[in-house]
Amino acid sequence: MTLKTLGIALDVLSKFTKQHITWGLRELAKEMDMNHTVLYRILKTYESKGFLVQDNVTKKYELGSKMLDLLSAVQQKVNLSDFVVPIMKSLSNETNESVFLTWRDGFAGTTVEISESPQQIKFAVSIGYQTPLYVGASCKVIMAFLLPAEQKEIINNGTNKFTDRTLVEKEEILSSLEEIKQQGWCYSEGEFSEDVFGIGVPIFGKDEKILGSLTIAGPIYRITPDKKSLFLDRLLKGKTEIEQSIQLLGVDDVYK
Repeated sequence: MTLKTLGIALDVLSKFTKQHITWGLRELAKEMDMNHTVLYRILKTYESKGFLVQDNVTKKYELGSKMLDLLSAVQQKVNLSDFVVPIMKSLSNETNESVFLTWRDGFAGTTVEISESPQQIKFAVSIGYQTPLYVGASCKVIMAFLLPAEQKEIINNGTNKFTDRTLVEKEEILSSLEEIKQQGWCYSEGEFSEDVFGIGVPIFGKDEKILGSLTIAGPIYRITPDKKSLFLDRLLKGKTEIEQSIQLLGVDDVYK
């Protein structure tokens, strides 16, 4: 088999995705602009090795058990952080601000990964640092997607005022959380640390379960409306990439 043939065969396999899990011969040949005979031989080879199976009724192909074996091997060898850290470093380099991943841990959010800003003056936090879920962009964007009963339980457990901008009254917090949930992201200024801004987006796992958040943070004096919009766009892109990694690995609570 030549490298060109191998490349074509791998391109065929890559067409079987979550969005398009089955393909008929003619349908796939048209999609890839391939000769039917060549594609048929590739599909049959994959089928004989267990990478694809053909439905006896529809005659369409889908991924076979051999692919599950390969996925299992990947899951055992690769950690989620292997995917997440490069995404965060790229995001930090693009924005020149610190980027950190926060995971829910009971009533708190725990910093599990961080890529610090290359600038001298920056927001810095240590891995393992915990913050109450009712304060700051990185935590409030997690709390906003919890069940109402869980939100009230967290608030009833007690709230502390870290700065003059920290919301501690139950109704104020719940109203803020509803707004965050509606817009799908959270922006805060000086709620947990004076003179620090944060923009956070939620990270979901299987069945839309809220797991944590991805956040950009830095000194307030550096944030502008244009930067805020740019940072949010970059965060949403990073969020999508991380959630795709979670789905690929088939894992959720990897940071527990």
